[in-house]
Amino acid sequence: MIGAIAGDIIGSVYEACPIKTTDFPLFDERCVFTDDTVLSVAVADCLLHGGGYADKFKEYFDLYPGAGYGQGFIRWASSPERAPYNSWGNGSAMRVSPVGFACDSLDEVLEQAEKSAAVTHNHPQGIRGAQATAAAVFLARTGKSKPEIKAHSETAFGYNLDEPLDSIRQHYTFDASCQGTVPQAITAFLESADYEDAVRKAVSLGGDSDTLACITGGIAQAFYKKIPDFITAGVFDILDARLKKIVLQFTAKYGGQELNS
Repeated sequence: MIGAIAGDIIGSVYEACPIKTTDFPLFDERCVFTDDTVLSVAVADCLLHGGGYADKFKEYFDLYPGAGYGQGFIRWASSPERAPYNSWGNGSAMRVSPVGFACDSLDEVLEQAEKSAAVTHNHPQGIRGAQATAAAVFLARTGKSKPEIKAHSETAFGYNLDEPLDSIRQHYTFDASCQGTVPQAITAFLESADYEDAVRKAVSLGGDSDTLACITGGIAQAFYKKIPDFITAGVFDILDARLKKIVLQFTAKYGGQELNS
């Protein structure tokens, strides 16, 4: 999951100021973790320690109220309401990468991804985006090839992944929907050469940069197995102690790569 968090932090600078190039500094003083990281850690916390996703998301919202959540999530998380609000937004996909690392079978991945999504994003597109992302992470982690991951994403979830990234980049703009984020993020991974290249390609689309890079980064970590040390060091310089503790616990239990505390 550190790959997803790194993508979020790297992309955070460019969400409000989108760019259309892969040539940019990965870290600068403006980098922050956003709701993508906070809720990914909340999912990891659930998988590690149990509890319901709705309660955990509300708990983490209270701990990090200014992390940049969408308005629908803010209204839900700050109220006593427990019912989902039928969202099709990309929030269900941005937070789901821990599921792909923790589960032992594709069926379990799909079930757990739906559970993590449905407490807020019970719209079919919201559930589909979470399942597609988690499935891609799982398939990458378990040794499937890029053509196999692409084929599964297309056949199981109906995504069209044939348009090249260079073509997408020409017309792509900010899109907060699952259907307008997840296929593009998967394509950025499919065209990448390594972890860093994957994140750079995701950010270069010029859309919801932190979420694109978060989704792409989780899949890329699972596939390439190794994130450069300077990237993980940059992430840990930004995370607070609470978030860092869960990341280290999750990685120790479910793997991904060795992390220094």
